[in-house]
Amino acid sequence: MMDVRRATERYQGGDPVAGIESWHAFSFGPHYDPDNLRFGPVIACNEEHLVPGAGFDEHPHSHTELVTWVVEGELTHRDSQGHETVIRPGDVQRLSSAAGVRHVERNDGTEPLTFVQMWLAPLEPGGDPAYETVRGIADSTPYAVPEAGAMLHVRRLAAGERTAVPDAPLAYVHVVRGAVRLGPYELGPGDAVRATAEKDLELLAVSAPAEVLVWELPEK
Repeated sequence: MMDVRRATERYQGGDPVAGIESWHAFSFGPHYDPDNLRFGPVIACNEEHLVPGAGFDEHPHSHTELVTWVVEGELTHRDSQGHETVIRPGDVQRLSSAAGVRHVERNDGTEPLTFVQMWLAPLEPGGDPAYETVRGIADSTPYAVPEAGAMLHVRRLAAGERTAVPDAPLAYVHVVRGAVRLGPYELGPGDAVRATAEKDLELLAVSAPAEVLVWELPEK
C-alpha cells in the first residue's frame, strides 16, 4: 500500500514575524491530528525555512532521535552537551536526545536556510544523549539509526535515472528537490509517500537534479 501525502497537505507552522516558516507532515504542536501521529517510528518530518539571523532559541527534547538534512544554506547547532557545529548541504546530523538535552538551531549565515528535520521514536526510552555529524554523505552509504531500528538512504538522481527503494516493512519517501515517479505517482518537492509492505519499488527521476530521502523502517 502506498499513501501519498502532498506538500500542500502539510500543516503550516513557525513564526513568520521571526523569519521562521515551518511545514509539518505529521501532527505537531497546536496542529493536532489523532489520525496522523506517526508512521512506524517516524513522528515528525518538518521542512524549515529560516531567513538570515532567525532561529530556534534553546529548547528541550527527550526520547527522540532527531535527524537533520540541510537543503540550502548553513545551520548552526549548539546543545547542552557542549557541541557546536555548522551543518551544510550534504551533511547528516543526528541528535539522540535520550533522557533529555537542550539545543539551539540558528541561521547565522548570510543566505536563506532550508532544512528537513525528521524525528524518530527510539526502540527503548532513556539513556545518555549522543550527537553525530557525517560530512558529505554518499548515495551508496546508508545512514543507520539503530536506536530507532531505521536506515536513511539519500538518493540524488539525474533525469531518467532509476533507483530501487529498499524492500522493508515500511518505507517513508520524502522528495527534497526535483520531480520523481514512484509507481503510478509523480511527486514534487515536499511530497511524501508512506509505503507499507511494498516490494520492488523504483524511483524514476522525471527532472534533474532530483534529491530524495528514503527511510527504511521496521513495522513498529
